[in-house]
Amino acid sequence: MTNAPIPEPLELPWTMKPVESAETRFENLDDGRLRCSIVHEVLRDVTPEMIVWWFKHMEGDVEIEGQRIPRYRAWHPIDHVRVRYPRLADDGSNMGPGSQIHIQECFGGEPRFRVDVVDDVLRLDVGGFVHVHRRAGLEVARMEYTFERVPGGTRYRNSLCVGTQAPIVRYPINRLLRPRLMPDAMCRRWLRHNVEEVGNFEFFLPALYDREQSAAPLRARGAL
Repeated sequence: MTNAPIPEPLELPWTMKPVESAETRFENLDDGRLRCSIVHEVLRDVTPEMIVWWFKHMEGDVEIEGQRIPRYRAWHPIDHVRVRYPRLADDGSNMGPGSQIHIQECFGGEPRFRVDVVDDVLRLDVGGFVHVHRRAGLEVARMEYTFERVPGGTRYRNSLCVGTQAPIVRYPINRLLRPRLMPDAMCRRWLRHNVEEVGNFEFFLPALYDREQSAAPLRARGAL
């Protein structure tokens, strides 16, 4: 999967949400880390259970208006390239504590904003999701999500923190490595990317989840 070609954008039957639909924040922390955070508008008809199921089932295809496309690309039809689960969770599922996820993205289809990382998953449940990226054993990036059930759907919050909190070395590492790992311009572009991909859940996830859950008993009985 290394250096997978950047695919052509897909045309899907909805308009992605604008950055202005969410509350976003961009912060340079005192120790040199950079934190971007988002409070998304309520995801209508999407439950925390659906979101957890999604993260465990991102591989495979989905049919949207007669077009069969990779699920991961339905989540973001421009920026997403590929995803896979190189190591399963401690409970044997695709994702959860103990698992790894390999993410390939390219924000805005621009090669300078390409992401190709293998992250360790620390948490995945109806309350939230945490995965981290490590270099030479040091945590250098952390993504944290929270899911809150609210009337009509789910309030989804997340943050990306780039840099390390390792004692002694954090100041020189953050000064030298952080801008190379994820420059400010890329972090700002990530804010837009994440507002768009999370907003897309409303347009395909409830139907996909219901269809998959309805088919599960039939698969268990060998009917599919």
